Amino acid sequence: MGGCCSSCCGVGLSLTACVPGHSQDRLYAPLLAESEREAVSVLLRYLENRGEEDFFSSGPLRALTTLVYSSNVDLQRSAALAFAEITEKDVQAVNEETLSPILLLLQSSDFEVQRAASAALGNLAVNNDNKILIVEMGGLEPLIRQMQSVNVEVQCNAVGCITNLATHEDNKVKIARSGALVPLTKLAKSKDERVQRNATGALLNMTHSDENRQELVSAGAIPVLVSLLQSPDSDVQYYCTTALSNIAVDSANRHILAETEPKLVSCLVTLMDSGAPKVQCQAALALRNLASDDKCQLEIVQAGGLPALLRLLQSNVPQLVLSSVACIRNISIHPDNESPIIEAGFLTPLVALLRKSGPPSVSGTTANSNNALASNATEEEIQCHAISTLRNLAASSERNKKAIVDAGTVDKCISLVPNLSTSVQSEMTACIAVLALSDELKQYLLSVKIIDVLIPLTNSPNTEVQGNSGAALGNLSSKVGDYSTFVNAWSSPAGGISGYLIRFLTSNDLIFEHIAVWTLLQFVEGGDKTLIELIQKNPPILEATQTLATRELPSDPPADGDLIDLEDTEAESEIIALSSRVLKMLE
Repeated sequence: MGGCCSSCCGVGLSLTACVPGHSQDRLYAPLLAESEREAVSVLLRYLENRGEEDFFSSGPLRALTTLVYSSNVDLQRSAALAFAEITEKDVQAVNEETLSPILLLLQSSDFEVQRAASAALGNLAVNNDNKILIVEMGGLEPLIRQMQSVNVEVQCNAVGCITNLATHEDNKVKIARSGALVPLTKLAKSKDERVQRNATGALLNMTHSDENRQELVSAGAIPVLVSLLQSPDSDVQYYCTTALSNIAVDSANRHILAETEPKLVSCLVTLMDSGAPKVQCQAALALRNLASDDKCQLEIVQAGGLPALLRLLQSNVPQLVLSSVACIRNISIHPDNESPIIEAGFLTPLVALLRKSGPPSVSGTTANSNNALASNATEEEIQCHAISTLRNLAASSERNKKAIVDAGTVDKCISLVPNLSTSVQSEMTACIAVLALSDELKQYLLSVKIIDVLIPLTNSPNTEVQGNSGAALGNLSSKVGDYSTFVNAWSSPAGGISGYLIRFLTSNDLIFEHIAVWTLLQFVEGGDKTLIELIQKNPPILEATQTLATRELPSDPPADGDLIDLEDTEAESEIIALSSRVLKMLE
């Protein structure tokens, strides 16, 4: 949420009661000290000619401060209203000289003074420097008192000011520890929509750090936020869905939500059909975070969430597409959801999202360039989530793998992957590696020359892309029957199969070494005479394999409980065994 809040201060500034010559002058004139009369005159001149001098650095501020310190409550009201009006139209970084009188007005017992003073403070709290200074000068304590006022307008402006202060990272922990969260949570249930909107906005602003989220949970915010998902106000819905989405980032909080809020998932599913796109987006993102747990992955499908997610996935609004595809990615992790997602019609839209994004424009304004960069970043995220979902859907079923290939996934990967970002390449090559596990699909994958795409990627600057590409080649090499494709690609492209094997065998990376030597074993066991002869006539491959086969394991056993060392030792043992087996079969 940004630094804006609903103000409940209807500013109608009037100093006429304090001005000599007006009909009420006889009533008030004897009560005004000379300094107060002079201050009123200075202010009236300023208000009539406000464009000619700066309020914050000249006489008007000092004059207004004089009225603040007056014992006349009417003058205090006028001062507070003047501060509210001036700061509404002129927001800038101010110093203690400006803030001190406003903070003093917050101490007043008069509701009108409190209301206008908190409105003025809320206006100034739009400025980042002022946000810090207000808190440093002790502004939280009187604001918390005003949040507990019986006057709705005072509540509204105090909460609005807290909302603005909470947008600054340096203030969040201080606000959480100040005792503000309990009254904020109570005011979120206010019958006044302005108070409710400001309070839920403030709660949202407090959900951006782990410590503050725990403070909110302790303050009882969860049931309040969940109940307000059914508010008729779209802003309140947005603040609550976003706050709950942030709270659900933490595993412990997801457990609390699952145990105490049985209607949460169904409410969020309903909100994905909201008339407000921002609410739809945040509802899908909240479900995405909840779907980090397998129980919720099933619950979303059982609650009828797939049709709404599919509608968002096919939207023309990038953020709706992104939130939906991110959610379906998490849901697709559960094996029991694979077939329901495919049967719901997700494959074709998901493959369609594997489109190539255009490069950011280099012409036009900086703003346009930034927008293009942001758009491309969103597009990249969408591609990553889409291909990752397809990989998840292919994980446990031959039928699903075939359906994913039939939907055009492999054709898209072949045409796009060489020119995409490394993050998308990593996801795409991982998906191909999963599809290559299918004995039914291997020959098809080889026939479309997917290895011509994978081989160059084994030399990518990104290790994940290298590893996934090598794994895909290894999976394709197992029990394939016809090895002619590998023979034809022995030397090219990009150094061919031989170059890939040499790089991986000499990489000093256990995972890469294992992939390469396992692939070699599949080649040798496959019995293709031409391929075996190519291996036998390649000294670098034979020498690297010999080096691995004669590698000595560490003499000292792994320390107790040192799982990493134990796993490395086991991996090295397997590499030695595989390498020895390859060499023996080549004799």
